[in-house]
Amino acid sequence: MLFKYMKSWPFVSISSSISIASSYSYSSVSSASPLKIGDVLKKSQKFSHQDVLRFSNLTHDSNPLHFDSQSARDAGFRDCIVHGMLVAALFPRTIASYFPGAVYISQSLQFKLPVYIEDEVVAEVQARSLREHKKRYIAKFSTKCLKNGELLVIDGEAMAILPTLTMNEEQCTRQQQISHPRS
Repeated sequence: MLFKYMKSWPFVSISSSISIASSYSYSSVSSASPLKIGDVLKKSQKFSHQDVLRFSNLTHDSNPLHFDSQSARDAGFRDCIVHGMLVAALFPRTIASYFPGAVYISQSLQFKLPVYIEDEVVAEVQARSLREHKKRYIAKFSTKCLKNGELLVIDGEAMAILPTLTMNEEQCTRQQQISHPRS
């Protein structure tokens, strides 16, 4: 099966898209509270066939694993898979939505399991370290994407420069509506 070889692959292409149906939630965090080590930020999304098509058009990634069920099955998957980088895009999106103006500076990713069209994925970004630097904050996060509430599909770490440690849910929601109006 394909998955036994994935551990040795230096990279795997995955994608995610933006949807109005995203949910915002905090774990151990409240509106307008400062980010603390251990805080977990979450965002969920279901990826549609249209999301995969848009991502493919934007990136020119036309791998048949994303569009042709037979090719996906021949490669060991149950059906067409969502691009890994599209799913991984939930991490910087989550951070920037809680901290508008954040600069995403690094990300490591390990792709564990495939994400299929219409799977609900929850991205979790947990603060691991915080330090002040020139009136900004360098934050290190552990990053995880889970499907079906428990299956780890992506694991990794990220770093971002945050303009503040204060999270503001209202500002996050307003920015999301402006950036992604309903079609």
